[in-house]
Amino acid sequence: MRAAKLKIRVSSLIIIAAVLISCASIQEGVEAISKIRLSSSDKEAIVKTTKALRNSFADITEEEEYYIGRAVSALIISKYPVFQNGALTRYINIVGNTVAIYSNRPETYAGYHFLILDTEDVNAMAAPGGFIFITRGLLKRCNDEDMLAAILAHEVGHVSAKHGLRSIKKSRLIDAFKIIGLETAKKFGPEKLAQLTTIFENILGDIAEKLIERGYDRKYEYEADKLSVEFGTRTGYDPNGLLDFLETMKDDSSGTSKKGWFKTHPSAKDRIDKVKKEINSLKTVPQREAVRTNRFKRAMKNLK
Repeated sequence: MRAAKLKIRVSSLIIIAAVLISCASIQEGVEAISKIRLSSSDKEAIVKTTKALRNSFADITEEEEYYIGRAVSALIISKYPVFQNGALTRYINIVGNTVAIYSNRPETYAGYHFLILDTEDVNAMAAPGGFIFITRGLLKRCNDEDMLAAILAHEVGHVSAKHGLRSIKKSRLIDAFKIIGLETAKKFGPEKLAQLTTIFENILGDIAEKLIERGYDRKYEYEADKLSVEFGTRTGYDPNGLLDFLETMKDDSSGTSKKGWFKTHPSAKDRIDKVKKEINSLKTVPQREAVRTNRFKRAMKNLK
């Protein structure tokens, strides 16, 4: 029920976003939506999201990145329910934010947010602005905190390097604006408005699908692996946690090899070779600590 309501709300926001973006100026768009019954927070989100989309071919500010990421995250959550366990979610956020502090981008507009998706699919994904998701199925594959930290550091790497924004700039957004032009919302009848809605649903859908179904480009995944080793080591985690995780994925025989992580990431074997080189280049490698493993095991008792 919650997911259904969220999907309806997201669809409504997309419709109004389409109207706003179609206006010749942001101010004109603000005036257009001011007559529609929405909460002040929704209106602000729509203005900021659509302004960012319209200017996506230019430099995107951190604030604009946040609103884009929030819109994409809403679509992800409409597909996968959030795992409702406060204690485990807090633990994941502590580990994730600890790694983020030692990343190349310790701060985003509204901070890093880590959520657990309630699905057996094995996957993790990062939306623009610091929204990071890890599935219950992937958590079950983790053996200790160092392995978990390595996975979260990989996703933080995507945010740090702004891989999401780079992917957005390659989307159909610019082509969409060529179709729409600068016509004002008042010129659109129901048919034209429906067309606009479809266009922008597809744009946000493309981004969400890329994260869920296709994943980032291989070069971005390899870069995120490199950053995972770097960020994890800075934090004091054993970077071999990533290597250990990839080894378990390489030998997978559960029948899920065409879903989730396996579908959205390069082969584990190719990644293992590159990660080994990164680890071998380190002067010192932090060691695993029993206190972290015990903390991990206590937290994972909440995973059912």
